[in-house]
Amino acid sequence: MSPGETLDPVPDSFILQPPVFHPVIPYVTTIFGGLHAGKMVMLQGVVPLRAHRFQVDFQCGCSLRPQPDIAIHFNPRFHTTKPHVICNTLLSGRWQREARWPGLALQRGAGFLILFLFGNEEVKVSVDGRHFLHYRYRIPLSRVDTLGIFGDILVKAVGFLNISPFLLQSPRLQVPCSRALPRGLWPGQVIIVRGLVLQEPKEFALSLRDEAARAPVTLRASFTDRTLAWVSPWGRKKLISAPFLFHPQRFFEVLLLCQEGALKLALNGQAVGTTSLDQQTLERLRELQIRGSIQLYCVHY
Repeated sequence: MSPGETLDPVPDSFILQPPVFHPVIPYVTTIFGGLHAGKMVMLQGVVPLRAHRFQVDFQCGCSLRPQPDIAIHFNPRFHTTKPHVICNTLLSGRWQREARWPGLALQRGAGFLILFLFGNEEVKVSVDGRHFLHYRYRIPLSRVDTLGIFGDILVKAVGFLNISPFLLQSPRLQVPCSRALPRGLWPGQVIIVRGLVLQEPKEFALSLRDEAARAPVTLRASFTDRTLAWVSPWGRKKLISAPFLFHPQRFFEVLLLCQEGALKLALNGQAVGTTSLDQQTLERLRELQIRGSIQLYCVHY
């Protein structure tokens, strides 16, 4: 297996682009490859206690002037007598006939997980696992290449995925998960693990095991005492003095970078620590194990 090769071919087509954590609002980003049927955008965050409104726009470009067409304008409004959601389309500078949904499935002060699932003719929107609305396209989906988020919203994570049932139910991503490392680890090699923490988590652990089935190094996150630690084969813990970045029903990304005599750790894009391992030990590692209260989306080698 050569450097940069992927252990599991499934996640490459599942994760369309890296997730974004805690973006500053207003937030505008390119959607890699644009939108097409079969894509899904996940938005996780919190509605502020004094929120008036926010909007999620799927745009045809990112220019300020002239204003780009907006294929899908998703606009929850909390400040009215009866909170509701407006969906609309902006075409050539003019808003079209709006569609309104009462019974807003979002609440001030509460967290949420919104899924936008793009089909051939319409987008379906679910909130916290329940279908909320569907909106028929008035502009071809193929024109959409930009996501914009504006207004009164705190965003924790944005994810871009495919929605193939095969990928969502792939047995190769079931936890506990094991992957072979036929050549061990060498300087410059990167391991990336992405997933979602379950609702009532207890522990998450990532272990690197040698040919004798020992684990010279284990990264363990304990949700009970909110600690992150390197654990030796003899059970000794070396606490990592960094913010605890694993939270229930929130996405995460673990990155391990192998350097000569060490492994560097980054969580959600933030470097948080290093553990020393001699080069011979790194080269003898033959297995990656992942277990705990998570749902796996991606394992890259």
